[in-house]
Amino acid sequence: MHTNTPSPLIQAHNLSHRYGTQWVLKNISIEVKRGEILTLIGPNGAGKSTLIKLLLGLIEPTEGEVIRAKDLVVGFMPQKISIDHTFPITVERFLALGKPKTLSKSDFESYRQQISHELKICHLLSQPLQSLSGGEMQRVLLARALMRQPNLLVLDEPTQGVDIHGQSELYHYLTEIRDRYHCSILMVSHDLHLVMRSTDQVLCLNHHLCCSGKPQAVAENPVYAEIFGEAAQELALYEHHHTDACQHDGEHDSHCPLQKESS
Repeated sequence: MHTNTPSPLIQAHNLSHRYGTQWVLKNISIEVKRGEILTLIGPNGAGKSTLIKLLLGLIEPTEGEVIRAKDLVVGFMPQKISIDHTFPITVERFLALGKPKTLSKSDFESYRQQISHELKICHLLSQPLQSLSGGEMQRVLLARALMRQPNLLVLDEPTQGVDIHGQSELYHYLTEIRDRYHCSILMVSHDLHLVMRSTDQVLCLNHHLCCSGKPQAVAENPVYAEIFGEAAQELALYEHHHTDACQHDGEHDSHCPLQKESS
């Protein structure tokens, strides 16, 4: 029986990778579905960055294969970038470097204005890139990633070096980004309690795929607690009020306090 279900953007089958004689990933099979927010979590050194490189084709796997959709367009937001303080580049010029070939100059300008307005960076456009704060740079890097009109947005530890207010702003905005720009989001993080309100699926990685599923299911998985120790206990405390009263058929109810944005 034929279905109209669109193919995943990325499928990975039995991926393993090593650097020299050291295996950093073993037997990973995952897929990135269209329209999904997928978060990859794990401790430092778990192989998260290597897996992202394999999925995007930046390196070839030692074993296994990756299948990418023909229409895949990736927008990548790195943890940070290093800009020489003597290099004269403004935010506006930095964003212009991301112009897709498919857009005319006037269409790209309209698109840039739209994204700058939505991410509240219009007042930064004339400023040197080196002068931005951590939160401002975060929004500019996100805008730069969106300039490519991606159907897959990849965020590598997007709140690295950003204060708690900036972290909250970004995670509240993720679902809106997904819906507005019709893109999937693949996010790398080491902190489940920060992303669990803003993701559909979680993959817990520690050189192999330890556990996966809905955020709450992963948070309650004994393997997750074993890997993260005290941090997992802190998450349990953070989630103590998330009771069955907040659930209905496995989905979060709109009255659950975790579903409400902070003011």
